[in-house]
Amino acid sequence: MSNNQEIKSIQGKYDLLSPYLNEKTRRIWAAIEAQSLGWGGISQVALATGLSRTTIHAGIRLLLDASEEETSNGDSNRIRSSGAGRKLLEEKDAMLLSDLESLIEPVTLGDPESPLKWTSKSVVKLAEALNIGGHRTSPKSVYNLLESLGYSLQSNRKTRDGLSHPDRDDQFLHISNQVKHFQ
Repeated sequence: MSNNQEIKSIQGKYDLLSPYLNEKTRRIWAAIEAQSLGWGGISQVALATGLSRTTIHAGIRLLLDASEEETSNGDSNRIRSSGAGRKLLEEKDAMLLSDLESLIEPVTLGDPESPLKWTSKSVVKLAEALNIGGHRTSPKSVYNLLESLGYSLQSNRKTRDGLSHPDRDDQFLHISNQVKHFQ
């Protein structure tokens, strides 16, 4: 079989298999395919699949390093190594949580004796204020941070007919300032 035919054969197999492969199994399959071809197999598989040679070499290392120790740990089903992935926003930006708390403290509502608390500001407005303050965050990230701080995240709901007082925000700021003054 010529090189072009081998490459087309590998490409056909890869096209059929790729939707079912995750990162780890893709590396292992490419490594097995390259080893079955012998000398020059890594280059042919890289050409046929678009995977880098480094990825195929990583798959070969996985095949060589497969040991009973790994299977006894139960880590053989892991795709990435432990600790991999994106770092938490709080870890990357130490001031994020304290700035968020300072934004929501004046408008935090709830019974002080109850663990349930909430804020009258929306996550979109909080995210905008944090971004203006120099942090890079999204409303979803603010939502997650508030949830981790123990805030109940529920939409506003009117319980009585009529409009809210026009100085509602000023009232909450006044109450917050009075609490700070007496503390």
